[in-house]
Amino acid sequence: MIEAFEARILGLIDDMVEHASDDELFASGYLRGHLTLAIAEVEQGDDHSFERVYQHVGQSLETAINAGELSPPDQVLVLDMWDKLWNQAKA
Repeated sequence: MIEAFEARILGLIDDMVEHASDDELFASGYLRGHLTLAIAEVEQGDDHSFERVYQHVGQSLETAINAGELSPPDQVLVLDMWDKLWNQAKA
């Protein structure tokens, strides 16, 4: 079930390639890795809900931000993109 959800989000990212700005491409590409890792880790646990995926990606992004991987403007881009993709995939 979460594999289909992952495929939906990755499909949304792929669909953006032709019309997205450089910032959107950066944010979506950055999120792709976090999402793929989160899905793999969530699959190993007992809770396979969409909400758990959302929480896990959020925790992963928070760890990356705290490690200094993203500048403040990039943090906003990535977090906004994650919320946008999440909402589109849930719709």
